[in-house]
Amino acid sequence: MQEKKIRVLIAKPGLDGHDRGAKVIARALRDAGMEVIYTGLRQTPEMIAETALQEDVDVVGLSILSGAHNVLVPQIIEKLKQNGQDEVLVFVGGIIPKKDIPDLLNAGVTAVYGPGTNTHQISEDIIKATQRPPK
Repeated sequence: MQEKKIRVLIAKPGLDGHDRGAKVIARALRDAGMEVIYTGLRQTPEMIAETALQEDVDVVGLSILSGAHNVLVPQIIEKLKQNGQDEVLVFVGGIIPKKDIPDLLNAGVTAVYGPGTNTHQISEDIIKATQRPPK
């Protein structure tokens, strides 16, 4: 019996209009055998949590370049919890100052990635965190 694929939601919260990195990650995760849903630009925390619920995802990947990560990420995690999705893992990538990373991890983020992170590393981290192969 084939095991269920890892389902990943890639989202761009806030007003940031740059999504090239999010699209690169979405393709890399798909190429690694994961099922990827990309929400597009300018998503609210409520929209992201609702899509995560409707799509029954294992992982939410957030791409943030706007500097609003300290506000948006905890809101998204709280909305996921309100939906009963405590098991959904949250990964964050983008322009995140090193001093903000501990607060994001304490808020419930699984990992934070900066510019230039190897996409294979992200795929491997997701596979390890979900404890199952992608296919």
